[in-house]
Amino acid sequence: MIYGYARVSSEGQDTAIQEEALRAAGAEIVRAEKVSGTSRKGRKELETLLEFLRAGDVLLVTRLDRLARSLSDLSAIVDDLTKRGCSLKCTEQSVDTGSATGRAFLGMLGVFAQFETEIRKERQAEGIAKAKKAGVYRGRPADGERIAVIFDLKRQGVGATEIARQTGVTRPYVYKVLARQKTLPL
Repeated sequence: MIYGYARVSSEGQDTAIQEEALRAAGAEIVRAEKVSGTSRKGRKELETLLEFLRAGDVLLVTRLDRLARSLSDLSAIVDDLTKRGCSLKCTEQSVDTGSATGRAFLGMLGVFAQFETEIRKERQAEGIAKAKKAGVYRGRPADGERIAVIFDLKRQGVGATEIARQTGVTRPYVYKVLARQKTLPL
């Protein structure tokens, strides 16, 4: 059985092109999700697929970076597949863990995927540091509805820890929101 896995990083992106390519390459079942590939956490569709795979089955992706962005995650997935008698194939790259050449190519591509992720993080950190130095970095824009709830709870005398618990944010975020309110002109 061939199982396809499609992934994009954000809600604004679409998995349709990947799903179509996977079906065209023979995937009988395709699972898709919109979640970051930097970790396996929260990737329910991937975990579901990995549970279903049996000896002789193939996990099919369009590119390795759709499956994993870190070499350790990629290695863990491939090791698990290998132990269970399954293989991994890519439609756009010469990866097929059923052959020695495919396994070698997989290792090289995995290193490059992790390198790309680390370079992106470094560039992002450099940009944030530059923006902070220039005084223009303020963090992620605040969620207006959540902020209103924070202010309402504070007016009711609720403490920061309880506000954070009820609104699903961190306590430092609560303090930050409340501090911003004090600096805003009324």
